[in-house]
Amino acid sequence: MQDIQALVNELVYKLRKRKMEGSDTSAQLTVELLRSVISQQKMSENQAASLIEAVREIGVKLIAANPVELAVGNIVRRVLHIIREEELSLMAKAVQGMGVDDEHNNGVKDNDHVAKILTRSPSLHSLLDSAKTSSNSKGKADKIANLKLKNNVLEAVNYLIEDIKICHEQIAEQALELIHQNEVVLTFGRSRTVKNFLLAATKKNRSFQVFVAEGAPKYQGHVLAKELAAKEIQTTLIADSAVFAMISRVNMVIVGVHAVMANGGVIGPVGLNMVALAAKRHAVPFVVVAGSHKLCPLYPNNPEVLLNEMRSPSELLDFGEFSDCMDHGIGNGAPLLHVANPAFDYVPPELVSLFITDMGGHNPSFIHQLISEHYSADDFNLQQHTAS
Repeated sequence: MQDIQALVNELVYKLRKRKMEGSDTSAQLTVELLRSVISQQKMSENQAASLIEAVREIGVKLIAANPVELAVGNIVRRVLHIIREEELSLMAKAVQGMGVDDEHNNGVKDNDHVAKILTRSPSLHSLLDSAKTSSNSKGKADKIANLKLKNNVLEAVNYLIEDIKICHEQIAEQALELIHQNEVVLTFGRSRTVKNFLLAATKKNRSFQVFVAEGAPKYQGHVLAKELAAKEIQTTLIADSAVFAMISRVNMVIVGVHAVMANGGVIGPVGLNMVALAAKRHAVPFVVVAGSHKLCPLYPNNPEVLLNEMRSPSELLDFGEFSDCMDHGIGNGAPLLHVANPAFDYVPPELVSLFITDMGGHNPSFIHQLISEHYSADDFNLQQHTAS
């Protein structure tokens, strides 16, 4: 357990010091850490409860280290959901006398199949026979479930790790359905998912033009424009202030985001809401590409959700320029200029036209259905469970 604690402390340090940023990296490292935690968890009488408690305890620490990195909390809740689903699946098979053959324990269980088992009306014979064998079968079922649960959870977590790694490729496979010949696409800043999405269209000989808004103050759009131009895509870099002037010539806006909230709203780089408003004004489709690990089960008005953070003013002004903004006449050194440098923008769901995920394309109104398939309602508020 000393090794696990050291890994937890290392990841907490990276999150707190902002040495690790980005949803993809945060999700990958979080799920790998939780896999190690589960693999070293000792067997107990109630294996599911012990696994849930261990994952939840570490998850609270990781979330507190950087509340803005919502992907960390998403992965913690996904793993908790996996544990609950595996426990439910094994219990259903044991109770119904189906056994736990190895061929039925490869990967994540079919939720529809489990639901049918639990809701199936018992026969008269099974009702009479269950009274005689309930005590013996319960103890045997619990023992088998504890033996199988840990291995099944680890296998499902491995599938989750693989899904995070290949989500960009799965999203890019849908590019041909969205980007057509001679279209004009606008994007904002730099996103790895958007880059792969656009490159996938060019591999099928689709010819189109891309406008890239530079995304001040980080100016990551410059990097994306160079990468697209290197792949012989007709690319034009524009200033953020020129988005509204150019939006009428655009067929579609395709952007990457930081997180997708439960109501269908998105959190993206600062300035993204301005692009969404311009697209809405000119009736241009606003398409969001995001992996399933960015789906957050919380609403933007939840008190435990921190939507934004103020970054250092040094990203906007050089250190020497601050001296000109100080009030030296009064003598108290009070600044005459307050620099607000938010990291993110919130885009409401009514401004989003379509979500492209590794599970297909969805309307903003369908996000809540995806949330219910990937998360358990009991895990939405991790701090509350820990306090109780």
